[in-house]
Amino acid sequence: MGRQAFVVAIPARHDATRLPGKPLRLLGGEPLVLHVARRALAAGASEVWVAADDARIAAALEGSGVRVAMTRTSHQSGTDRLAECADIAGWSDDTIVVNLQGDEPFAPAAGIGRVAALLDGGTAGMATLAEHITEPAVLFDPNTVKVVVADSGHALYFSRAPIPWHRDAFSREGAITAPGEWLRHIGIYAYRAGFLRRFSAMPPGRLERIESLEQLRVLEAGLPIAVALSPAPFPQGVDTPEDLARAEALLGAASG
Repeated sequence: MGRQAFVVAIPARHDATRLPGKPLRLLGGEPLVLHVARRALAAGASEVWVAADDARIAAALEGSGVRVAMTRTSHQSGTDRLAECADIAGWSDDTIVVNLQGDEPFAPAAGIGRVAALLDGGTAGMATLAEHITEPAVLFDPNTVKVVVADSGHALYFSRAPIPWHRDAFSREGAITAPGEWLRHIGIYAYRAGFLRRFSAMPPGRLERIESLEQLRVLEAGLPIAVALSPAPFPQGVDTPEDLARAEALLGAASG
């Protein structure tokens, strides 16, 4: 038998705070959301959906091979948007859904497949990926989310702070003495559609509000999140004009 089938859903909100019109910003002359959609198609998903809130996003995806769910503009999070997408698409509660952020134009196909397999092969209701941090600037950047993982493979905590705090190494400014101790959380998730609907219906938690990290809602509710290392590098997503410029340079280097 082959691997478990999965669908990919990409939340795409037009008016992102730090980069307005982000899904339609051009990268290599094409809309950012189109690059992300192609990464999902390359991963072998049985269906790829973009959960959009603006008709211009749908227009940009015409002929791409992905389907578009026009969702409400009032959603507070990507999870809420995908829960509406799940209802529009008519997915059964058992459907494995990979939530691929709409700002990941270089998401590796192997990583997308890995998070789906991690969910299917485990007992947690939600799965995600991480990679080792080797640079102090990344570790201490509050825009980079860190994760601490138990021996069970389940997340203990996610934070914008540099966790775990190395009492001795951090007393020497910027020191990383054992690079394997710190993990960058990669913002890709897998869950079954029934768990996605349950997640969306849960009220935001206290820690989620403090850190502004939606996945903490799941941990606060006492539910496990499985974490695995990504099998391939996940370049940082595109959140700012500076990120977009870096992505353009990376795309140019790859095509050159």
